[in-house]
Amino acid sequence: MRALRIGNASGFYGDRFDAVREMLTGGELDVLTGDYLAELTMLILGRDLLKDPATGYAKTFLRQMEDGLGLAHERGVRIVANAGGLNPAGLADALRALAERLGVPARIAHVEGDRLPAGPGVLAANAYLGGAGIAACLDAGADVVVTGRVTDAALVTGPAQWFFGWRPEDADWHDKLAGAVVAGHVLECGTQATGGNYAFFTAHAPALLRRPGFPLAELHADGSAVITKHPGTGGVVDTGTVTAQLLYETSGARYAGPDVTARLDTVRLTREGPDRVRIAGVRGEAPPPTLKAGLCRLGGFRNEVVFVLTGLDIEAKADLVREQITDALATAAPAEVRWELARTDRADAATEETASALLRLVVRDPDPERVGRTLTGAAIESALASYPGFHVTAPPGKGAPYGVFESAYVPVGEVPHTAVLPDGTRVPVPVPEETRVLEPVPEPELPAPPPAGPTRRAPLGLVAGARSGDKGGDANVGVWVRTEREWRWLVHTLTVDRFRDLLPETRELRIERHVLPALRALNFTVVGILGDGVASQARFDPQAKALGEWLRSRHVDVPEEFLGGRPEELPGDRPEETVTDRPDGVLVDRPEKPLGDRPDEVLVDRPDEVLVDRLEEPK
Repeated sequence: MRALRIGNASGFYGDRFDAVREMLTGGELDVLTGDYLAELTMLILGRDLLKDPATGYAKTFLRQMEDGLGLAHERGVRIVANAGGLNPAGLADALRALAERLGVPARIAHVEGDRLPAGPGVLAANAYLGGAGIAACLDAGADVVVTGRVTDAALVTGPAQWFFGWRPEDADWHDKLAGAVVAGHVLECGTQATGGNYAFFTAHAPALLRRPGFPLAELHADGSAVITKHPGTGGVVDTGTVTAQLLYETSGARYAGPDVTARLDTVRLTREGPDRVRIAGVRGEAPPPTLKAGLCRLGGFRNEVVFVLTGLDIEAKADLVREQITDALATAAPAEVRWELARTDRADAATEETASALLRLVVRDPDPERVGRTLTGAAIESALASYPGFHVTAPPGKGAPYGVFESAYVPVGEVPHTAVLPDGTRVPVPVPEETRVLEPVPEPELPAPPPAGPTRRAPLGLVAGARSGDKGGDANVGVWVRTEREWRWLVHTLTVDRFRDLLPETRELRIERHVLPALRALNFTVVGILGDGVASQARFDPQAKALGEWLRSRHVDVPEEFLGGRPEELPGDRPEETVTDRPDGVLVDRPEKPLGDRPDEVLVDRPDEVLVDRLEEPK
């Protein structure tokens, strides 16, 4: 059976608007997906719904369909998106009206049931559904399926079940679904799989990454997939970009979802050719008996003011204004007061800006007055009575509401997952026939460290890539390397204690380390570093997007062999069949053999070298 070609045109609410047209006109597709929902987005949509009960969905998607609905119909492409947010039925109705106005005979369906009863102060409460409802809609002939809160990977597992006819009675049901989950996770963040936000971006020509194309997967009936992109589009797809996305917002070896629990420690990546990476070997297990749910509620009100400290005596200036503001707030102090001094100043600086440091004050309280008028008076009334050179980046205004995200778990049988077909028929989606309670995976046996040799103090990022992100109040930092020898060094070097030393902000927090040898990767979960989640803006980088880059910038003792030229491989450093991209242009490591020794070798021309790509061994 031929592969299912499934592409992505959105990684978040606000992503590149014209990506839908680019993906529909750039090459062959069977299905086009769009991911519009995130924790912060649910709060935004909840606020919209309070103002107007007819809204609560991603309006951008509806505008994209002004152009995309006709293009998709002409090309026979099905569209699946979670843009329904808190009101998928409302979005489906709006799409039907749009299709009628445009004269496009599109059959519209939607999936609902994810919304849960909301308690006092809760703006949105939603369970994460799987892909079975999407599959039911496509089985009924839907051209467009919009959903509420489904897992990001469900946008791929649903079409895969429909296209290949996968059923629970299949012997390898969980493995196939797990392969689709992994492919879906790679696609979900759009251009992050094609070179966006990539640690080793400087290894590629700037023009290549200026406008990365969106990714697509060629998904096969056995659950394996090839990640690629449309011909002629920008960006790059290699094992590094795919590894980075696999580590993004995940944690341990078991990646649980409502469809299946995918074992990330079984994923095998192979470079199949330029901009083509094969994902194979993924194992799956029965999903857990509960569904994750996200609760978004109003946390209170916050405000901030940033004082600019210029020139000499930075620490003394910070101490003075800190004491003055603390005294001024004493009679009506906010519930939470947080100061952060960022030493962005330089000695003997050539510009005033580079001679300045920033002192950030953030306050939170249930009472908007305590973070509004009280703070404004305290900050501004000090203007002529504080440190020399007093000024702020902007005067504080009224206190603004902030949101809090909480995770909860509900029994899968208590969530009315429902497919609403194009003709209006409502089809209940059955719960999984088999479930399995999640258990930690024992840490795998670690490889022997490489032989000791000379080291040099250098940034970790000269050897290791990283990608980080948020999950509620926690952050994850995935770190990977490109060779087996580097892996032997990394896994023994980057312990939890070393991680804490390198990132002092994490020293008092619980940190979990997960070892993924097949990806030559470590994944760290830093529990609680983001407070109540992104909307609470608990720290300078509220989504931990750059936490991994901070880690890469820290200096460690790096073996010199990793910093200058490539050493001889240790015996067994690389399985013969593994082909891994390296940003330094050394793309293939394999035993010495005359070129053309094997009939399955493919020569790929490059301006600087000749690559040898191994095709998959015959089964």
